[in-house]
Order: sequence, then C-alpha cells, then structure tokens
Amino acid sequence: MPETWNEGEAPEPIRITAIGWGFVVCRALVLGGLVFGGLIVLLLLRLIERPICGLNRPVTPFITQFVCRNAFRVLGMEFSTQGELMRHRGAVVANHTSWLDIFALNARKRIYFVSKAEVAGWPGIGWLARATGTVFIERNRKRAKEQTELFESRLQAGHKLLFFPEGTSTDGLRVLPFKTTLFAAFFGDHLRQISYIQPVSVVFIAPKGQEARFYGWWGDMDFAPHLLKTLAAPRQGRVELIYHSPLKVADFADRKALAAACEAQVRYGHETLRK
Repeated sequence: MPETWNEGEAPEPIRITAIGWGFVVCRALVLGGLVFGGLIVLLLLRLIERPICGLNRPVTPFITQFVCRNAFRVLGMEFSTQGELMRHRGAVVANHTSWLDIFALNARKRIYFVSKAEVAGWPGIGWLARATGTVFIERNRKRAKEQTELFESRLQAGHKLLFFPEGTSTDGLRVLPFKTTLFAAFFGDHLRQISYIQPVSVVFIAPKGQEARFYGWWGDMDFAPHLLKTLAAPRQGRVELIYHSPLKVADFADRKALAAACEAQVRYGHETLRK
C-alpha cells in the first residue's frame, strides 16, 4: 500500500461494467500466466546462474525485461521512451505513480529496485521482488554503513539500482520533493568517484474520457481495486519515460545538492510531457 500524503481529493469508488469484467478476466489470465510463467523460468535458470555467477545475473534480468515489456502489450497500453541508457556504474531515480512503474522501468532497462524491508514479506509482490534481485533496506540511520556496503557490493557486480526518492506513490499529476536519505550511500569513500545517478521522468497519460490521474495510486488506495480498474479499461492510455543525462556523484558537494539536481530534471521532464 502506498504511504499517505494529503494533496488532492480522494478518488471515486471504481465501477466496472459487464464488458469491463470481461476485460478483467481475459487480461488477468494472460498477465498472470506471463508474470508467473516468467517467474518459474527465472527461478529455474537462477539455480544454474547463482552458483556460477554469484551476484552477477547475466541471463535472468532479460526474462524480467521480456515479461515487463509484454505486460503492456497484454494491457493494450502504449509504451515509449526517450533518451539514452546510462552505461556508468550507479543508480537510477524516478518519480513514482503506481505499481505500474515497476513494469515500465524494467521494460527498457535491466535494473534492481531498492525497496523497504517490509515489502519482502508481502504475498505475491514480495516473492516477485526477491526473485528479481530487489535490494531490501531498513529506514534506519544506524544501519547506514551496512546499507552503503550493500550498495557497493551490488554496484561492483554491475547492477544498476533504482529507487523512488519521493518515498511514496502519487496521483501522477505532480512530482513530490525528493528525500535525500538514500543518496547519502553514494557519497561513501568507495562509491563517490565511480558512481553516477540517472534521473528518469515517468509519465502516465490516462485513457481517453478518463480523469487525468487514472493510473495514480496514492493515499489509502488498496492494490486490488486499482488493479481491477486498470485491467477493466476497454481503451488504455500510455506511459512514456524520459532518460535524462547521468549525473556524476563526485560533481556534487553533498546528498542534498545531488537530490535537488535529480529532482529538477525529473520534474522538468514530467511537466514537459504532461503539457
């Protein structure tokens, strides 16, 4: 469930027509087969990949990417991107609209999400997160050194980490101020000189005739109703990603300056696409 924030009015209760329920059933069956079928293949390959490659995952991320890209085809949602993918070691940061961001960001780039530790125990989502190599952290400053060491080991293995600095999902119409906590890990002695951060703007455009925040998932909204509403839409909207120029961590004085620069790029791209 997304964390609560107080901007904007609460969404109206969803209403699904008979035709909508037909879309729900058809899409859920195909999407479920795609996601969990891909998970089974990934886990089987990981049995071979892990003892040979350890933290390195030369094969299984392509399965995740295949599943996420085709998820949008199943939904009937247009997917497009702009910009070049970062080749440096480091992380990707993006604004956060809903659970659909996970599919969108995995569809183009092989990444590993950074998530709060509680997610690991969530049914379904937690299993998928663990299988795809998500980095689970606790929001505890006392464990900052341990967290930095974890990030370093993953970056040394060639992983591109991704986190949402807003700290919560939104209605998709705005970008919230970026929290600076996770940026601090990249200013450690071993990471500062080798790390880059690539900001990404993620914009969802609602289906024709629907309110602009159709894909937003925020406040006290539950996952199941939002999933049903998305699956039930006869005509879907689109999602577009802008990959901005990577920022070298060493070029910034501290985490606040780096977070502010990332936020400015993400906000600019978001506002540009929504015009």
